[in-house]
Amino acid sequence: MNEMPVHDVLVIGSGAAGLTVALQLAPKASVALLSKGNLTDSSTLYAQGGIAAVLDATDSLESHVADTLVAGADLCDPGVVRFVVENAKDAISRLVGYGVPFTKDDASPDEYHLTREGGHSHRRIIHAADATGRAVETTLEEQARNTGNIQVFEHFLVVDLVREKAADGSLGRAIGAYALDRRTGHISLFRAKAVVIASGGAGRVYLYSTNPDGCTGDGIAMAWRAGCRVANMEFMQFHPTCLYHPDAKNFLISEAVRGEGGRLLLPNGERFMPRFDERGELAPRDIVARAIDHEMKRLGIDCVYLDISHQPAAFIEEHFPTIFSTCLKFGIDMRKQPIPVVPATHYTCGGVMTDRSGRTDVPGLYAVGEVAFTGLHGANRMASNSLLECLVYGAAAADDILGRLSDLPEPPAAPAWDETLVANSDEEVVVSHNWDELRRFMWDYVGIVRTTKRLERAQHRIEMLLSEIDEYYGSFRVTGDLLELRNLAMVAKLIIRSALSRKESRGLHYSLDFPYADPIGLPQNTVLVPKRYRPLTPV
Repeated sequence: MNEMPVHDVLVIGSGAAGLTVALQLAPKASVALLSKGNLTDSSTLYAQGGIAAVLDATDSLESHVADTLVAGADLCDPGVVRFVVENAKDAISRLVGYGVPFTKDDASPDEYHLTREGGHSHRRIIHAADATGRAVETTLEEQARNTGNIQVFEHFLVVDLVREKAADGSLGRAIGAYALDRRTGHISLFRAKAVVIASGGAGRVYLYSTNPDGCTGDGIAMAWRAGCRVANMEFMQFHPTCLYHPDAKNFLISEAVRGEGGRLLLPNGERFMPRFDERGELAPRDIVARAIDHEMKRLGIDCVYLDISHQPAAFIEEHFPTIFSTCLKFGIDMRKQPIPVVPATHYTCGGVMTDRSGRTDVPGLYAVGEVAFTGLHGANRMASNSLLECLVYGAAAADDILGRLSDLPEPPAAPAWDETLVANSDEEVVVSHNWDELRRFMWDYVGIVRTTKRLERAQHRIEMLLSEIDEYYGSFRVTGDLLELRNLAMVAKLIIRSALSRKESRGLHYSLDFPYADPIGLPQNTVLVPKRYRPLTPV
């Protein structure tokens, strides 16, 4: 085992949330920034739409708050929603200061162009053409690489968190993590005064996803094992429009296409969304995804179509250059023809429970970004609130850590990683087979539309799979594929448990056995409690 130098803060994950934390900390704290792949390998890089913020005089904070609460189907925390919305403008100002090249308005070159997306009542989405995430991620990456107090560690996949152990055997604060160097196969120990999980969501638990391959629920799984509660894991958002083409790998067609007038059509050219919602294509994502799923099953079709060809060709090329060029590679000219699309898993609305500073149940451990459950999204995330959450909570967590840093003791020594009783695996096929089986039954049994019987089947399968994985994990040296499978399986179990416990349909969770929202009492969050949970005051 290799032991790395001790840092003030260990940040696990390098998307918008992790980079925001690191950059906010760097002037006053030493930071170890871990990425499981290249520094830019995150969901942020692939975010096309933009960031929601009230930047126009005709818009208002009250309107942004109201739209978010409606989209969240009565499960958002109103105080959290207001906190995020009120801090949006400052978050955008920081990005502008870093040099993010947001698109300007042609009519008013001194102003930024704002677009509109599903669930929003105003144009409030600031963007960098149709590749906002790439602009944000690459700009923040450059800043992080050029900031002396941030030490970057790429291709490190965290195995598990390390907690301080008292003389009586009880577990205390988080003091670091064991991580696999994917290039060498060796385990390293990272120790720090505070630990921040910013590892993203769990979209890859499903067969079809818009997420990059690394979104395997690592942070949720490791936090659960460490003793953190998780909440609302049944609310997995399916993006309505992923490009449907045999050679395209999970390419997202941004909601901004519908925001600029794109229409969803059946193969015969019929527009169908007005039959499902008066807002048509601008209805929240859960409604649009279920409508598409319904029409595909009703007609036995493989996809539906998104048509924006009625807009001028120059408008399409200017506003959607990435989507236009990518579709053209696959023989689809969106200036002249509709784009074939299907729903795909897109965002994890639940996650590790935190307070308004990103603090978890484990002292010294923070969670920010998609890995966290803050109360912002409720039962359904509204478009372009996710990058905003990363920025606002990343800054909040950094501020809280800096306020406590001088009182935090140096992390104590931790046990060495022991591989003396394990061997290299000669059965890698077991990992790949279980990986495929897990993602397929999650898609079939725990997808957009659910039933109790399907969920019970999935629960039976996941218990068997977890048993096999645990046996394998205890017998062989860890590999990246095994660690990701272990985390995916744990997250799948949490999703299934959460879905079975909700006896109603709300937001992203739709059950044929309970097709209506529960009319009795206030809607409740689904909170799961691990065996290691102790109601400690976060530090």
